Parts: sequence; C-alpha cells; structure tokens
Amino acid sequence: MKKLLIAAAISMALPFAAHAGADFIAGDKTFAGEAELGATLTTGNTETSSVKGRLNLKHELGNWENQYLLEGLYKEDTNEVTAKRYFLGAQGNYKLSEVNYLFANANYEVDPFTGYDYKLTGAAGYGHRFFETATSFLDGEIGPGVIYKNLDSEQAETLGYDSETSVVAHGVVNYETEISDNAKFQQRFVADYGDKLDARSETALTANLIGALAMKFAVIVRYNSEPLDDKKSTDTETNMTLLYSF
Repeated sequence: MKKLLIAAAISMALPFAAHAGADFIAGDKTFAGEAELGATLTTGNTETSSVKGRLNLKHELGNWENQYLLEGLYKEDTNEVTAKRYFLGAQGNYKLSEVNYLFANANYEVDPFTGYDYKLTGAAGYGHRFFETATSFLDGEIGPGVIYKNLDSEQAETLGYDSETSVVAHGVVNYETEISDNAKFQQRFVADYGDKLDARSETALTANLIGALAMKFAVIVRYNSEPLDDKKSTDTETNMTLLYSF
C-alpha cells in the first residue's frame, strides 16, 4: 500500500517537475538543454570500458520553470560489471517573485551495487535565491519529502523485509559562478535526513571548447549514513565528459 501511495505521489509530481537552479536558459529562450557524454575503452592485457551520459532539459512557461534530468553510468572490467547506475529526475518550480519559488520534485534511481533494486524519492517545499550577480548565483531549497527503497532479493531474504519507507527533511544548496568568459564552476549539495542521512554532492568545472561544445570535469560524492551490511557509506564518481548545449 505504501508503495502504491508513493508511486501515485511521484506520478502527480512529474508533470511539474527538476533540479532547481540550472540557469542555462539565456535571453528570451523558453526551452534549452545540455547533453553530456564520456567514454573510455581499454583492450589488451586489461580490458575495461565505461560510459557516462547525461541529458538535462529545461522549460520555462509563464511562472513555471520545469527541469528534467536523465543520467546513466556503466562500467565493466574484464567482462565484470563494476558500476551501473541510472537516474531519472524531474522538478517544477513555481515563481512567487524574482527570488522566491515553490518546488515539487520526483526522482527514480537504479543502483544494484547499493543492495536496492531501485529508489523512489519525492519532495516539495520552498526555494529562495540568496543572491544573484551577472556572473554567479546561490539558491537554497527546503521542504518535506519521502523516500521509498526496494531491496534486492538477497538483501530481502537476509533482513526479512523487502522495502523501506521514510519521511525526510529535504534540503538543497546550489551555487554557480563564471570563472572567466569561457569557464564556470558549479557546486550542488542535496541532503535527505530522516531515519538516516542520504546526501549527494556534485562539484563541476566546465570550459568551453568551441561554439556550443564544452569539456566538463565533475566529482560526485554520494553518502548514506547507514548502508546495508557489507556496503560502504560513501561512493565517489569522477567524470570527464563532452558537453553540448542547445
């Protein structure tokens, strides 16, 4: 029953949905996007491969600012999968003024290496832009949320239950600044605190190469204060990708 209620809540939030504060829409445009792709391939004595992809879309319509995010990561080492993560998120912001807004979001994540088949999260609340200049801004968000995690069959058999549901306090800090005419720095921190702490930090540096094409270097850190047995609290992901804006 809890699973059905959470799924219904997320379904209602999706039409409005995304991660707030990605101000890559400029001028009079109402729709914009960023596509990222990075890949490595090694053959010979060592055979490894990895693919990282990300699609970030943003749509502005009246007082609504909607954003949709799709991410994927896959790594393989000598025919053994060492990382696999897929993320789909959406958020809708309703502007109350130039600096205040209401938000609602919904996210779906698959990461079998955490011991869960998938995770559903949703939150709603208040957002505020603390400052904005010609080259930088700082946003913050806070509100209640809910997390539903479905355990994989091995963990479910070990623990004696197949899912976890918790109400959380959801908070976001999002900062961006232009270092030069051709480079920008981004720092985003997301935290969900309830029975445990789930947090995610993304630090990124983007440098334009030519036209709409840029190079992006990012370090992503995920933290779970109470991981399942034999799992680690912290996961770190370092990526170098090509980014195309449209």
